[in-house]
Amino acid sequence: MNCASRHPAPGSPDGFDPRSGSLTERALFNHRHWVLLLCLLTTLVLGWQSTRLELNASFEKMIPTGHPYIANYLERQKELSGLGNVLRIAVANNKGDIYDADYLRTLQALSERIYLLPGVDRAYMKSLWTPATRWVSVTEDGLDGGPVIPDDYNGSPQSLAELRRNVQLSNEIGQLVAFDQRSSIIQVPLLARTPDGKALDYAVLAAQLEALRSEFASDSVAIHVTGFAKKVGDLIEGLQQILLFFAVAILITTAVLYAYTRCVRSTLLVVICSLVAVVWQLGLLPLLDFQLDPYSVLVPFLVFAIGMSHGAQKMNGIMQDIGRGMHRVVAARFTFRRLFLAGLTALLCDAVGFAVLMIIQIKVIQDLAIIASIGVAVLIFTNLILLPVLLSYFGVSPKAAEMSLRSERAEESGKARHPFWRFLDLFTRKPWATLCIGVSLVMAVLGFLVSLHLAIGDLDAGAPELRADSRYNRDDAFMTQAYGASSDLFAIMVQTPAGACARYDVLRKVDELDWQLRSLPGVDSTNSLALLNRRMLVGLSEGNPKWYELQNNQAMLNMITASAPRGLYNESCNLLTLYVYLTDHKAETLTRLVQHVEGFAAANDTAEVKFLLAAGNAGIEAATNIVVREANREMLFWVYGAVILLCLLTFRSWRATVCAVIPLMLTSILCEALMVWLGIGVKVATLPVIALGVGIGVDYALYVMSILLAHLRQGPSLSEAYYRALVSTGKVVMLTGVTLAIGVGTWMFSPIKFQADMGVLLAFMFVWNMVGALVLLPALARFLLPVRPAVPRNEASVLQEVSHAS
Repeated sequence: MNCASRHPAPGSPDGFDPRSGSLTERALFNHRHWVLLLCLLTTLVLGWQSTRLELNASFEKMIPTGHPYIANYLERQKELSGLGNVLRIAVANNKGDIYDADYLRTLQALSERIYLLPGVDRAYMKSLWTPATRWVSVTEDGLDGGPVIPDDYNGSPQSLAELRRNVQLSNEIGQLVAFDQRSSIIQVPLLARTPDGKALDYAVLAAQLEALRSEFASDSVAIHVTGFAKKVGDLIEGLQQILLFFAVAILITTAVLYAYTRCVRSTLLVVICSLVAVVWQLGLLPLLDFQLDPYSVLVPFLVFAIGMSHGAQKMNGIMQDIGRGMHRVVAARFTFRRLFLAGLTALLCDAVGFAVLMIIQIKVIQDLAIIASIGVAVLIFTNLILLPVLLSYFGVSPKAAEMSLRSERAEESGKARHPFWRFLDLFTRKPWATLCIGVSLVMAVLGFLVSLHLAIGDLDAGAPELRADSRYNRDDAFMTQAYGASSDLFAIMVQTPAGACARYDVLRKVDELDWQLRSLPGVDSTNSLALLNRRMLVGLSEGNPKWYELQNNQAMLNMITASAPRGLYNESCNLLTLYVYLTDHKAETLTRLVQHVEGFAAANDTAEVKFLLAAGNAGIEAATNIVVREANREMLFWVYGAVILLCLLTFRSWRATVCAVIPLMLTSILCEALMVWLGIGVKVATLPVIALGVGIGVDYALYVMSILLAHLRQGPSLSEAYYRALVSTGKVVMLTGVTLAIGVGTWMFSPIKFQADMGVLLAFMFVWNMVGALVLLPALARFLLPVRPAVPRNEASVLQEVSHAS
């Protein structure tokens, strides 16, 4: 019997002790078949459950219900119908004005069809055909009025002439009727639930609206629709295009990974395990009573991307160990020991980055945080456990294993290192490290100065989530042009004692605020009971403009109030509403308005009369912006606090932690500067991206630093240790960073601008986190890590010890 047979090689199954390793490793790899069976059953069950997953949205989930402004609105929501989730449907006559019998028949038929749609708050729906749309006039006998379209309307020239007169007296021009009187609006408040108790399905509602548009639109009639429900419906409708870009990104990632490994089986296993994670995530959501919405629909791809990053590291480690002569089972276990802790810490950082979003008191972001955390949790099982177990069965192709060690083999044979690795190695030397840190510091300072201009909220009119030339934004532009204002309405509530809403002292304050707001930039017009009193007094004075005043005559005020539209005050006469119609809902417009109203309220509120913010879609947007502004920095503070803590627990070194975290901070600063340059504001749709970037980016730093520290403990110089880290994990960091950046970069061509913006930001963070881990991390390590002089050692011994390092 020869020596080899008496002493089997450590890398062979016979020479490997299956009782070695941690309890977790032994439990998994000594019962591999049970692990595979359990994962298979879980995949089948959750795959079936994923077919029950619904895609929808909720208006209430999009607003910060805990904010005082929204609390004020929700407390009085029943009395403020039409100031929340509202559709505005403009019906335009392309061949004349609205005083046309055919046009009015079309408007009536469309109004009746919309009235019957599920989810419509029918009592508060308003159009020229609804009885609540009234006109008021002054006659010699006093005030007179009635429905704008009278009960005896018959389409005759006389009826049309009467309608024209009524519209002129209705104060609806600029509201329900366009200034050019060529179109009119159907205002449709929506309920959160349909009569059968189910949540309003925005995808179905949007499809019904499009069907009505197709049915009623013609050469002579054009239909324009705006509102939250239509915007969300368009985003949901674009899901097929979003899925197409996801598929393209997955194909690109798979192709590049195969080009790197030249191994079909290992490439497919990495991709399959990452997709299994997505299936598990989607299957768990209906079990936990969650839905996907247009903002969380991007999360499954992020889970896939994170899975590809971790999977590529595991696959590369096993491939290299097999190339060194180890059996596939031994290679899988050594790689599990070497990288499980780094991978687990990285996934915990990802999970914390997502979970921190829970501090933002907006339900849609909290749901996104939970959905993403679920995805990260399943990656622990699919990519840190299932993938190594599968590779222990299937292994990799011998050719691929040999190719993975080209750099090591070249050095062992005396050949020079690859030029790119030599270039990266320069950053472990003092001159280049100093230059790198200096350039990074300059970039951080400049990026921070630019990021100071980062706006909260929307920077564009319409729906920035959609392209400027989308149907929705074209419709919104029509509304702004035809009605002198956008669809953005800001409502201020004035609370008074019961029956006191028409008191002169109350109306005087409302009138003063009304007048001040009309002079603010971004405010197109206003409407209030005080303004109505001024106009009615002129009418009662034979149209004499000298009487355009708020009369200190309580009897007169009471008479006018009694005939005023109920939307200006409530039934108990203890709540007034001041309507402010805006030209847009840009961040600066809302901030200016809110600051002015808050200042006025602070100076004029009394124990009996209080000016309360805010209702209307613009008021809700303003409250959302405030919550986002407050949460933005707090979120990053908690994300980085958690990442630093986990890095300290992993590395047991504050120096290594600083080396890993500083590149992430630089990326966050530069990402905010990029948002300023691209004109992207921080809002509900974009706020999570910065936190996600930190969580995803720490993966790269953790893998590089873990292997770097493992080699440094063996005694080589920083240059040698970093080179070893590069040829083992660094090149996979570069591969996944570039590949995923290319994959999400294709989103730039998506017709959904929200997805395009996310693609740009994610691609930027993938690349810069990769660059930071490969360039800035070793530069910082040059000055922070205590490096011992190199000790000549046998290369095989070093590799063996690193393979056994846990």
